[in-house]
Amino acid sequence: MSVELPEGYEPSDKEEFMNDLQLEYFRLKLVEWKDSILSDSRETLNHLQEDSLKEPDIADRASAETDWSVELRTRDRQRKLIMKIDAALHRINEKEYGYCEVSGEPISLKRLQARPIATMTIESQEKHESYEKVHRDL
Repeated sequence: MSVELPEGYEPSDKEEFMNDLQLEYFRLKLVEWKDSILSDSRETLNHLQEDSLKEPDIADRASAETDWSVELRTRDRQRKLIMKIDAALHRINEKEYGYCEVSGEPISLKRLQARPIATMTIESQEKHESYEKVHRDL
């Protein structure tokens, strides 16, 4: 699918839900987000490789290792986020994007703008989280 987006295009409730323009809009948004994450990850790896042995003092080195550990945990969360982005891109290719995986209802454009990897409507997400909370506490 290769649709040219008009300059300044924003999805609107006034058009058909998940038409080709909307799908392309969200595809580009997801690709840009993924590229940004990958770029940050490369910078982190370069930084870790350059700074790995620069701290001669043991206390400074311990502090640096703690910082690296936090950074690596962040990158792991981002790796999982990339998997969700890839899944959303797959749903776009299959023209299944934008619909709740539970109810089949359209996910609001406002929600997709805020969280383009969303797979559920707000209502389904709230029910899911309530269910998880109740069963986690048992």
